[in-house]
Amino acid sequence: MSRITFSVIKADIGGFVGHSSVHPDLLKTAEKYLGEQGKDLLIDFKVAHVGDDINLIMTHKKGVDCEEVHKLAWETFLECTRLAREYKLYGAGQDLLSDSFSGNIKGMGPGVAEMEFEERPSEPVIVFMADKTEPGAWNLPLYKMFADPFNTIGLIIDPKMHDGFIFEVMDTVENKLMKFSCPEEIYDLLVFLGAFNKYAVKAVYNKKGEPAAASSTQRMNLMAGRYVGKDDPVMIVRCQNGFPAVGEALEPFANPHLVSGWMRGSHFGPLMPVSLEDATPTRFDGPPRVVALGFQLSNGKLIGPQDFFADKGFDRARQKALEIADYMRSHGPFEPHRLPLDEMEYTTLPQVIEKFSKKNI
Repeated sequence: MSRITFSVIKADIGGFVGHSSVHPDLLKTAEKYLGEQGKDLLIDFKVAHVGDDINLIMTHKKGVDCEEVHKLAWETFLECTRLAREYKLYGAGQDLLSDSFSGNIKGMGPGVAEMEFEERPSEPVIVFMADKTEPGAWNLPLYKMFADPFNTIGLIIDPKMHDGFIFEVMDTVENKLMKFSCPEEIYDLLVFLGAFNKYAVKAVYNKKGEPAAASSTQRMNLMAGRYVGKDDPVMIVRCQNGFPAVGEALEPFANPHLVSGWMRGSHFGPLMPVSLEDATPTRFDGPPRVVALGFQLSNGKLIGPQDFFADKGFDRARQKALEIADYMRSHGPFEPHRLPLDEMEYTTLPQVIEKFSKKNI
């Protein structure tokens, strides 16, 4: 079997209407451009969206951080941005922080999750896409998938999983990477994963070094130096045969945990699992949403997707998320609904503080 690279690259290049969705013409533009310009580069691709983010799901044989693939994604977003500006969509091109491509899309605004692996006889993969939140939103689900036997029974009864997994954790402020071997370093891992506004899981591997999960860890505000929108991360998870079963990978989202983001990127709220059809956050620009698309790989071809969270089995999770949303919203501008002051550094809040500091001198 040849090695396959699975790349998911996303960007918000214009919301329809406001921050709620993507105009269908932008999705068609992305599909047309990838189909024409990527025909000799990509094995297969799908274009999807969650909220106002366009997600490019691509397979190829060029490896991670491939300049050609990243440039193709960048140019696709530029093509969509031209139409977004013509339609006067909200925040047109907001995730594109540079005027020209410089060899790698990382650090230029779009979020990137990639992994390279040898395709197994059966290769189920789930792409998770979130809107109105940041990379640390994946910390709790990834911990439960790959380190919590109360969620993933395979950690106990599957001999291929029993040795555990290695977590790569990114300090998104200092841009430093740490590795934790689990289960033996679980307590150390949790010290950092619980601080999800600073630390985010970048990747998970089995003890043989085979990739199990990868996520985007880019922080838009740190790259731009100001608030230009939440990061809206993506994540790739391989399933079955030594990795979590599909149901084990989905199970963490049955309990909608609190994440930061929501309205103006400045509030805590529940991460609600929804179908593609319901991935249009409108209530207070939320609540934060997560979509799960399942694919079977066949020589790099994307067979699917299956829209996992369309399942009625997640109805109670959605109801619980709405109840949590009601409770959090009742706090208005007060913490713990609004983020702590140190987390609002890139909003307009520093300007307000400066204004009144001068006034009261």
